[in-house]
Amino acid sequence: MEEDAGALPKKQDFSEWYNELLWRAEIMDVRYPVKGLYVWYPYGFAIRRFVYDRLRQLLDRDHKEALFPLLIPEQEFMKEAEHIKGFEDEVYWVTHGGTTPLDVKLALRPTSETAIYPMFALWVRSHADLPLKIYQVVNTFRYETKQTRPLIRLREITSFMESHTVHATWDEAEAQVESEIALSQEFYKSLCIPIVISKRPDWDKFPGADYTIAIDTIMPNGRTLQIGTVHHLGDHFSRTFSIQYEDKNGEQQIAYQTCYGISERCIAALISVHGDDKGLVLPPAVATLQAVIVPITIGKRRDDVLAAADKLKSDLESSGFRVKLDTRDMRPGAKYYWWELRGVPLRLELGPRDLDAGKAMAVKRTGEKTSIRLANAAEDTTRVLAEVADALRAKAEDGMKEHLCSVASMEQLNGALNDGKVAVVHWCQDRACGDKIEEQANSSILGTNVRSPYVQESDGPCVICGKPGKATLVGRTY
Repeated sequence: MEEDAGALPKKQDFSEWYNELLWRAEIMDVRYPVKGLYVWYPYGFAIRRFVYDRLRQLLDRDHKEALFPLLIPEQEFMKEAEHIKGFEDEVYWVTHGGTTPLDVKLALRPTSETAIYPMFALWVRSHADLPLKIYQVVNTFRYETKQTRPLIRLREITSFMESHTVHATWDEAEAQVESEIALSQEFYKSLCIPIVISKRPDWDKFPGADYTIAIDTIMPNGRTLQIGTVHHLGDHFSRTFSIQYEDKNGEQQIAYQTCYGISERCIAALISVHGDDKGLVLPPAVATLQAVIVPITIGKRRDDVLAAADKLKSDLESSGFRVKLDTRDMRPGAKYYWWELRGVPLRLELGPRDLDAGKAMAVKRTGEKTSIRLANAAEDTTRVLAEVADALRAKAEDGMKEHLCSVASMEQLNGALNDGKVAVVHWCQDRACGDKIEEQANSSILGTNVRSPYVQESDGPCVICGKPGKATLVGRTY
């Protein structure tokens, strides 16, 4: 794709920019002939791999990865009435094997509780088996009836990480919830994505959970995107599926559980929060390529420059960097455009003058220029990539701060939301008042118990009834 392919739409036209960038940067092809299903290009799939490798590294500290079947028998799926009610309109059913009707319908998992928990009932026998911490990264299927959008609202979620844990007590399960929140914070810090954590209202919690903690970020257009959830399940599913253990006194006890999920919406956030009018901007930790070397081969010293560029590539690769040497027969400007569109954090330009100076020009994807010493390439590249990550994180945090505001009335709330803001209001936590907030502001109550360095937790009068209220996050969502 040459530079005359035409400029991207401006990011301020977010929806058009996002859809165009997905194919221009070769992340996803949306032309698959089933609504809500999309194809990963190899370049996009490589980004996915590095993102989920990072997530796996964090989970592997105390979880074990497993894999459970996609198909769930109807009798298992229907055991948990409250849970099923939350998904009944979204389930795909397999009713035939070839041309033969099945004796038992099989659900394509919308989520895996009813696939995993019958097995947990077999695996958990004694207090010595606890805690049990399992995760898997799988595809899930939901018959999404709203407008579908790649990576954001899908009928096949291709990359769903779900963690499921079993504990001896409710308090131990609560400690696990806090551990999973901390893991999410660490994960999104490595992606340079600022997040807001809150407790979802009871009517919006996971079906069957005691409570739900959600992780949200704010997209460039001011809408919030849920990019993770942690659920304290209490003993709800344990009782349904007979997950119990023998305690130290030889008595049978019902176990307590949590589940935790992050989908490919994390990649939607990665693209959206950091991208700019030139294309992708990838944090070094998860970039498919961390640096691209562009040799400037003009004049008689072509061979010298290519040899030095090849050595630079070798030096960086031997130090663990993901590097590409671009020797294609293209103008340097076309190469710059190509790699900027694809979000490579660092471009290293090497020409005869650079060679004489023992340096390479280093152009950060965030816009700044510096240089690295050829004799200390790995050390200098480490420093420059750390600067790129710091700049991305700071810019993203500034963007979140700009999108957050506190309001004291419904009029102010409507004004803030119409300006593309996410607001903090006071709410008494009564359902009737919550419904009025959502209806009058055409918005969603995201949650209370807000955890964010950008939100000040405080009490105040409810914006509807005037009774004592808690700081509550309200926004328009995807």
